[in-house]
Amino acid sequence: MDLVEISPTAQPPVCRIMNYGKYLYQLNKKAHEAKKHQKVIQVKEVKFRPMTDDHDYTFKRNNIIRFLEEGDKVKAGVMFRGREMAHREIGRQLIYRLIQDVSEHGLVEGNPKMEGNNMFVIFAPKKQ
Repeated sequence: MDLVEISPTAQPPVCRIMNYGKYLYQLNKKAHEAKKHQKVIQVKEVKFRPMTDDHDYTFKRNNIIRFLEEGDKVKAGVMFRGREMAHREIGRQLIYRLIQDVSEHGLVEGNPKMEGNNMFVIFAPKKQ
């Protein structure tokens, strides 16, 4: 048997006489049980191009909706190459269209941002 300090911040500190190995095992078991019930949120990424066709757009939009319903975050980006950088407004229109289409399934975290040759926006699932 060991003298184990249970709550060192209490006034006076709380101690108990017990088997220290068994105590560590129980703490570990509680932590493992709490971790088992957590939902790990992943960030899925979907890429578009400024001249993405309607069929491809709807296919990727449906994937974004499916990811949001599964509880994952989604990073949707428009990738510009070469002369497409001069027409960023096309990509901005595509992103705003996507925000309108997905708004009933997810929330937008901030405005669309430009990062290098990519413009992206992050969607989070709506609370149920």
